[in-house]
Amino acid sequence: MEEFFATWGDWTWWILAVALAALEMVVPGVLLIWLAAAAAVVALVGLVLPLAWQGEVALFAVLSVAFAYAGYRWSNQPNQQVSDSPNLNHRGKSYVGRTFVVAEAIVNGRGKVTVGDTLWPVSGTDAEMGATVRVTDVDGATLLVEPV
Repeated sequence: MEEFFATWGDWTWWILAVALAALEMVVPGVLLIWLAAAAAVVALVGLVLPLAWQGEVALFAVLSVAFAYAGYRWSNQPNQQVSDSPNLNHRGKSYVGRTFVVAEAIVNGRGKVTVGDTLWPVSGTDAEMGATVRVTDVDGATLLVEPV
């Protein structure tokens, strides 16, 4: 094994970096690109400082762990962007505070309202067909309403 590493040339780390980067495009996941970056840094350091093969392998190991951890932390940051449509994927929440007309009477706490050209199930105080109700909250796909 020692002979194998001892015969590595200056281009070995560059070849490893390119191979890992190419493999990243084929293999699912986002780990190999960080290993490719570590190999590229080792290649750059090898141009400036003459290191023994043990030092190069140790540097590659340390940089691989550091880059993979940094990549993990960077990719798992909470999304700091403020959306102009925070309820885009929660359509019912966009109706909270709005008023609608009861399409099917609310009996025993259940009924339907017309929202645009769609009927939405509602839950709330009993109301006759044609009454106006205000949406106070959403429970799944059911709008929670109260009489206006």
